[in-house]
Amino acid sequence: MLEFQVQKKEQFTNARLGVITYQGKTYKTPMFMPVGTQGTVKTLSPEEVKETKAGIILANTYHLWLRPGADVIRAAKGLHEFMNYDGPILTDSGGFQVFSLAKPKDISEEGVTFKNQYNGDKLLLTPETSIKIQEDLGSDIVMSFDECPPASASKEYLQKSVERTLRWAKRGKDVFKGNNQLLFGIVQGGPYEDIRKFSALETVKIGFDGYSIGGVANDHESKEEMYQAFEYSCKYLPEDKIRYAMGIGEPIDIIEGVIRGVDIFDCVSPTRLARHGHALTLDGKINLKNAKYKMDFTKIEEECDCYACKHYTKAYIKHLLNAEETFGSRLLSIHNIRFLIRLTEAIQEAIEKDQLLEWKEEFQKRYYGGKK
Repeated sequence: MLEFQVQKKEQFTNARLGVITYQGKTYKTPMFMPVGTQGTVKTLSPEEVKETKAGIILANTYHLWLRPGADVIRAAKGLHEFMNYDGPILTDSGGFQVFSLAKPKDISEEGVTFKNQYNGDKLLLTPETSIKIQEDLGSDIVMSFDECPPASASKEYLQKSVERTLRWAKRGKDVFKGNNQLLFGIVQGGPYEDIRKFSALETVKIGFDGYSIGGVANDHESKEEMYQAFEYSCKYLPEDKIRYAMGIGEPIDIIEGVIRGVDIFDCVSPTRLARHGHALTLDGKINLKNAKYKMDFTKIEEECDCYACKHYTKAYIKHLLNAEETFGSRLLSIHNIRFLIRLTEAIQEAIEKDQLLEWKEEFQKRYYGGKK
């Protein structure tokens, strides 16, 4: 079973340096987790993912439930065997996808009714069902089933939503077997400190192995609201448990989350950006489809130690992208994932030296030109 320990708290911020122990191996936090929605990090082999020095990866409960089915993965002896990944795996609850398909009338105390996107079948996902599916998947970290309210939700709706999520969290925990798996609770509440405080304290009362901060990756919220949600949630969560911000992959958002006490992050952004020709570099995001890279025979980034930067040039990757060869987006996926993991490695070093705020300013000047 996965174990977590805080090793150091930064002197001038709420940032923490932690270590996760799993099957004799250790992984440091803060950590970025690549997303393997369908049981694979898009276009990459497990060996390539591990070469980026990734630790935990995330798989999607909703998609794997519908295809190939939890029964298939259970028969394969779980996700680790099925996808040949021997590192830790976190599965989300499926709630985010289900709520994107459901209408308000489809949400009840029992759960959420929605249509299977592949064949149109009517399905019901409940807190109990979500836990059972994740147990069949055999992930190491299981997420509670929570309501994912829209960014436009009123404060009154958010309060009621949080109360329902708490009831669902209790129901999920009641059926959770805990066979070499950890169960995380989820804190919601939008941009409101009083609701976040209520959600966090009541979720902690139920008692979980770790805690996630939900509702912080909505397209319509401001950066300030996102960072407030980190702060309002973390200040009421236990010091000795993992804190996880879901769906966060923008470099400055990871840094600001760490400053406020978050330990782990995930996002589909590095592979999605790669499929559109974008590469993350310390000097900002670049688009390798641009004409100026046609004769550029330098690596994507001089400081990078990834496979793509060791062996290939911008000009070659641009050629692959223009020719619509999958290898181009594969190389960029490797680079972008490694970039975000290198980012967290640099954050870890800055925390160790109690220099996170100074490091942030230098990073921000170079990556964003001084702007968030």
